[in-house]
Amino acid sequence: MRAPAATRTLPAAAGVQGVPPRADRRDSLLDAAADMVATGHVETVSMEAVAKAAGVSRALVYKHFANRHDLLSSLYERESAHLHSQLAADVRAAGDLAGMLRALVHGALAAQASRGATLATLNSGGGRPSAQRTVQRRRDGQTLRYFTSQAVAEYDVDELDARTGLAIALGSIPTVLARWRLRPTLENAARLEDSFVAMGIGGMHELARRRKSTSVANAGTH
Repeated sequence: MRAPAATRTLPAAAGVQGVPPRADRRDSLLDAAADMVATGHVETVSMEAVAKAAGVSRALVYKHFANRHDLLSSLYERESAHLHSQLAADVRAAGDLAGMLRALVHGALAAQASRGATLATLNSGGGRPSAQRTVQRRRDGQTLRYFTSQAVAEYDVDELDARTGLAIALGSIPTVLARWRLRPTLENAARLEDSFVAMGIGGMHELARRRKSTSVANAGTH
């Protein structure tokens, strides 16, 4: 929930026009691996197969990645970072909690259609590095705090109640994605998106109503 543009302003060194920078070469190798993983057969990914698919030598692949595990781990990290960055940007652009929830679930559904197969295959095939779980937990915590802050400001709900309710709502996204995979259509995606937002906003309205009722009752006893 980022890449400096200045790194792209340097001219190519004399005599090496047409040779991609190191970062671009690394990305092209990851792209080749991603194409192979997207077929659902992560076991076909090898240093030799990636070199052949990218049209380079095996030695070049080893120059960028220590081994197959390093290659798959790097691919998972790149794909998950791209997804997180895109979702975070969409959420920040929303003007209210409903818009934030819709941006999040819409982006998650869109990513499931375009990148979900790659991430799921990597996850099941051991491509997800253990350190990535820590990174993801930190991202999830940041997301929950961001949504909670908006809910408290917009609905005047108790912070702990808002955090609890939103944790449940955000935690249901895997279920939303699973329901979409059962019927991967635009119509089903729209229905799931609307249901997710309605559940989240309905919960905030109910928490706000309860807080107001409690305040009124407490005021009546004094």
